[in-house]
Amino acid sequence: MHDIRAIRENPDAFEQALNRRGLSGLTARILSLDAERRARISAAETAQADQNRASKEVGAARARGDNAEFERLRALVAEKKADIARMSAEAEALDAELRDLLLGIPNLPLDHVPDGDDENGNVELRRWGTPRAMDFTPVEHFEIPGARMGLDFETGAKLSGSRFVVLKGAVARIHRALAQFMLDLHVDQHGLEETWTPVLVLEEMMIGTGQLPKFGEDSYQTREGFWLIPTSEVTLTNTVNGDLLDHAALPRRMVAHSQCFRSEAGSAGRDTTGMLRQHQFEKVEMVSITDARSGLAEHERMTRCAEAVLEALGLPYRTVVLCTGDMGAGARITHDIEVWLPGQNRYREISSVSYCGDYQARRMNARYRPEGGGKPEFVHTLNGSGLAVGRTLIAVLENGQQADGSVTLPAALSRYLGGATRLTSEGALT
Repeated sequence: MHDIRAIRENPDAFEQALNRRGLSGLTARILSLDAERRARISAAETAQADQNRASKEVGAARARGDNAEFERLRALVAEKKADIARMSAEAEALDAELRDLLLGIPNLPLDHVPDGDDENGNVELRRWGTPRAMDFTPVEHFEIPGARMGLDFETGAKLSGSRFVVLKGAVARIHRALAQFMLDLHVDQHGLEETWTPVLVLEEMMIGTGQLPKFGEDSYQTREGFWLIPTSEVTLTNTVNGDLLDHAALPRRMVAHSQCFRSEAGSAGRDTTGMLRQHQFEKVEMVSITDARSGLAEHERMTRCAEAVLEALGLPYRTVVLCTGDMGAGARITHDIEVWLPGQNRYREISSVSYCGDYQARRMNARYRPEGGGKPEFVHTLNGSGLAVGRTLIAVLENGQQADGSVTLPAALSRYLGGATRLTSEGALT
């Protein structure tokens, strides 16, 4: 959410930043609503002052027996009271309209974020690892003989419909091992605090991180009004909702492994085969709460935390900075980390790491006391996958596949798999 005072003070800069997002004309609408709202408030305050003055004079007119003046003043008091009620109601309605408008406007990109309309405008920052040369034609994860029997899409569809899967046997165990490995790495080496949170949240929490009101179709809501989280970014970030923190408590760095739920609205026809794009999946999510000066440094740190997972697993990747047209609504800058998938012969996103500035904090009213005192400031928030567990499973299977249908597993997972380092072509761990 944006600061209306900042928009008033520099509307041209705000409009130019929105233009980079492909939006135009919103600044004028915002300022018009704001001016109307403030005019109603000012008129209500003037009417209140008139009412107060008339109320004082009523008693005096009655005391001196001036019935005509008494009746005139009493009518004026009633008139001003009605005016105040009407203008206050109008101001409240305009305030709600302005808030709804501001809630639906995306964050402003940082100056150094590249301009662009879509993913073709993204800029590669770096690569790590070299895709393995294979003397056979690699296949996608669901075609690998050793993995095929552990990926039961038919039963998933029978239970829940399309874009669900049942993981079984060794594949389920590898999936679990990956989540455990990621958590341990982030806690033991990166200093993140392991956290477990609910997957059902109040609507206010979805508003706080920007999923609502504009993107409700992307998530699921229960009949009781709860929302299923699309990622534990929602819960981890909202742990500071409404709080006033001490500066000494920052940065707060958290990590959680959770089930995630997305309706995948607008993705019809994309990645429908396999488990790349599912309605229910697991992620290990990182969230940082920082002060107003540490956000960009924390963004680089969080990106390195995500990259470190792939490096420990020996999976080649590239890191890109998203352009203005491909960046999520809540972000000021986003790094996407894309892992190499031999079965598709291309890099695919496995983590997005975003710096949101105070955009979410304003929605949550989450603040901190600056070091040395002073007026409370809004915290700055960051979030990033560390990593998407299902997509990491896909990458492990595809990059480790062998000509005989078996899969060589990353050494880093061995201690989570009872010492196993291989998935045989028959689907067993050895």
